[in-house]
Amino acid sequence: MKLLRSTIINHIKPQIAAFSFSSKLTMTTASETVGFSAPRLVTKKLLANSQSEGDGAVVRRSIGRPELKSLDPFLLLDEFSVSPPAGFPDHPHRDCYLHGAVTHQDFAGHKGTIKAGDVQWMTAGRGIVHSEMPAGPGAQKGLQLWVNLSSKDKMVEPKYQELLSEDIKKAEKDGVKVKIIAGESMGVKSSVYTKTPTMFLDFTLSPGAQMHQPIPESWNSFVYVVDGEGVFGSTGSSPIPAHHVLVLSHGDGLSIWNHGSKPLRFVLIGGQPINEPVVQYGPFVMNTKAEIEQALQDYRYGKNGFEMAKHWRSQ
Repeated sequence: MKLLRSTIINHIKPQIAAFSFSSKLTMTTASETVGFSAPRLVTKKLLANSQSEGDGAVVRRSIGRPELKSLDPFLLLDEFSVSPPAGFPDHPHRDCYLHGAVTHQDFAGHKGTIKAGDVQWMTAGRGIVHSEMPAGPGAQKGLQLWVNLSSKDKMVEPKYQELLSEDIKKAEKDGVKVKIIAGESMGVKSSVYTKTPTMFLDFTLSPGAQMHQPIPESWNSFVYVVDGEGVFGSTGSSPIPAHHVLVLSHGDGLSIWNHGSKPLRFVLIGGQPINEPVVQYGPFVMNTKAEIEQALQDYRYGKNGFEMAKHWRSQ
């Protein structure tokens, strides 16, 4: 599993997978042809209600709750808010891809702080124990995405990619701004490498603006609305406000309109389905129950990737 964190509110962390595709962007007026042969529409809408997580942290969980347990290859999406001394203290992962200012430490000696607008991709692979704690006073806010790994990649060595906000590819046109964390938009491609083919686009639309974004037809995709409200899929649809996750139908692209008086901010995330069984127990995600039991044994006895777990504590 991969975990991605990206700071898009005050602080957001995303996690991503590997992919490559080419796309053609069409910017149009509402009366013109968008150019999609099969436009994606909203098939499911869920409000992410607040819940406690970690040590005193508050999250709005959209993917990973009973109504939407997963959306292959995505396992979890949290919008989090954490203020000192709350946080996410030492905890393990196996097979995860995680994407927040938050200070990260792990038992392999990696330590770093990502601030507003920064991104960290972490591939947990065969095993990692780490902590994620707020780096300063006040509420630290962000997004955390878990992306599944295929069975052939579940036991890879842990890996990190950290991108400062100024190094993330961006594009802007006709009242639309986008940060291309993974994937491609407006002819600009991200340099982020992801194990599971994925797109992660952070959009801001000014009042009156619209966007028509291609998406690979075979991928699953969804939107999470961060601020404002927008119309998604069909111009006649009702506006959808912040903190909603929108599962999209299959198709070759998504149209978005901001008919409101305030900026609209949302993330558009898509990924190539893995189509493998998923068995999850807390932070451990594998293909079978036997593999979960093995992961628990490995963590308990400090082997097969967890050799340093017994004696490491974050500072």
